[in-house]
Amino acid sequence: MNTFVLTGTSSDFTTYYIPPLRLDPSKHYEAALLSIDLYYSFPNITPENNRLIYSTDLGTTWKVITLDTGSYELTHINDEIQRQMITNDDYDKDNKKSYVNITANVSKLKSIVEITNRNYMVDLDTLGPTLGFPLHSTPLPLGYHESPNIVDIMKINSILVNVDIISGSYVNSSQSPVIYSFFPNVAPGRKIVERPNPSLIYYPINRFNIDSIRVWLTDQDNKPVDVRGERVTIRIAIREMFNLQTLKSLLHS
Repeated sequence: MNTFVLTGTSSDFTTYYIPPLRLDPSKHYEAALLSIDLYYSFPNITPENNRLIYSTDLGTTWKVITLDTGSYELTHINDEIQRQMITNDDYDKDNKKSYVNITANVSKLKSIVEITNRNYMVDLDTLGPTLGFPLHSTPLPLGYHESPNIVDIMKINSILVNVDIISGSYVNSSQSPVIYSFFPNVAPGRKIVERPNPSLIYYPINRFNIDSIRVWLTDQDNKPVDVRGERVTIRIAIREMFNLQTLKSLLHS
């Protein structure tokens, strides 16, 4: 059995081998993922959903809040919005707290936007769908507002590890070079150390002359996973595939 360590700083990278790895064409081979290490850096807030607008004078004038690209939980979104509003000097100075507060209704998987100043209005703009509100919905006035939809803060449901030297794997009804899939078991910003458990799953190798191995990470919708320049390291094992005839030969040798 041979093991290979492949590493890159994007979600799609290729490792070249000189000289190429040449497998015996009279035999069959298979590969399995041994491990993958990377950081949970996948952003759920990007320029596509990072904008909120608010007014302090019942809609006469508006101010824009833009969140930087990053991996946010609901509390982080709320903290950043409040931080920027404080920077704009738009908060309850007497009680030292914000007039706008975003929390979660955990039992319903919805978000709550509470506005405590009658002169304030909040237009969730492109951030709305992430919080469970319709895109470009009507600005929210004074009061308690629960999102009509479930929050969509977690864009990735599963990370698929694709390797171009295998076959025999399927995603839904289509053949795909997915050697492994997982979901991070750590919080954003933490190190992911993923090991197949309880056992390795081997897939047939689709070539005998391996001069390169391409690795790419996608989500459940086959969209590239943005690792934001963090290093990705995977280990794969390649071994000869033992068929029944081979096993019989070994037992009688």
